Amino acid sequence: MNSDPHWLWLIAGMVLITAEMIMPGFYLLWIGIAAVLTGVAAMLGLSGSAQIIAFALFAIVSVFVGRRFFTQTLIPSDDPMLNDRAARMAGQVVTVTQAISDGAGRVRIGDSEWNARGPDAAIGSQVRVTSVAGATVMVEPA
Repeated sequence: MNSDPHWLWLIAGMVLITAEMIMPGFYLLWIGIAAVLTGVAAMLGLSGSAQIIAFALFAIVSVFVGRRFFTQTLIPSDDPMLNDRAARMAGQVVTVTQAISDGAGRVRIGDSEWNARGPDAAIGSQVRVTSVAGATVMVEPA
């Protein structure tokens, strides 16, 4: 095998792209593409120090193009609030476990109890969660 720099760039690019398949994260892919492009530019006669500059420019451009492509082509989620527990609680009808008096009490949500703020409600009554502020749910009569 020749020791021409373009082979080193092409091999490095393929190694980085292969590593991306093993450890997905979408950054090695763009750096690998930049190395392959630099290898092609080296085959076309790009000199030694210009190769380093070309690689840096190709890497920056490929990362930005890749990020832009993936942020514009997001697939809509079936459950957009999957990791937002507070947002998932809004609208739920829950049971009061400690009477809400003077605006404060407790409600059962799922298998846990939460502090609640809202209009007065007796134990066992149903209230609807309107929002969440920290560890306190805001409720209204259901």
